[in-house]
Amino acid sequence: MIRIDPVRCQVTDLAAAGEWLRAGGIVAYPTDTFYGLAVDPTQAAAVADLFDLKGRDPGVAMPLIAASTAQVLGIVEAIDEASSRLAETFWPGPLSLVLNAADRVAPAVHAGRHTLAVRVPAHRVARALAETCGRAITATSANRSAAPSVSSAEELDDLGRDRRVLVIDAGRTPGGLPSTIVDARGAQPRLVREGAIPWNRVLDCLNG
Repeated sequence: MIRIDPVRCQVTDLAAAGEWLRAGGIVAYPTDTFYGLAVDPTQAAAVADLFDLKGRDPGVAMPLIAASTAQVLGIVEAIDEASSRLAETFWPGPLSLVLNAADRVAPAVHAGRHTLAVRVPAHRVARALAETCGRAITATSANRSAAPSVSSAEELDDLGRDRRVLVIDAGRTPGGLPSTIVDARGAQPRLVREGAIPWNRVLDCLNG
């Protein structure tokens, strides 16, 4: 376990976690909503371990987070004009954008759909973890599938004690609504999941 001050966290404080990810390990870490589970999404074996840990249906894709918009470009084909406008307005923050996955991403991450839901979170530790990993990371909730989301390292229970998991304890997360997921690639934007950012704010941004 690594204990971190979420306010003063620096990328160098998470060097060991970055090494763990690059070696194919799983990291439990705080986000601006709940705790999440990270692996390097380009490593198929690590992604398989994550699905096994959660007991997750292989037909369900996993969301990603990144340290910056530039890092997002490393795991998607491109960012269209509408999505770019939303990113400039709402990142860092709880808005996930649906974008076309780059070939380097393990197919299990997007369940063969070739699209990713990705965002830059408003949490210093989460962004620092992605930065020290060197690429965007998975952001699936840190729980068994169908179990409640958790807001602290203590609530991870046996999941946090699994030998494949390194835990970053940065105190409690705020919880609340999940990120809003939007697909703005087509002629008309589409709300995929309601969340923390109201749909009318998304539309105002695109129509403004």
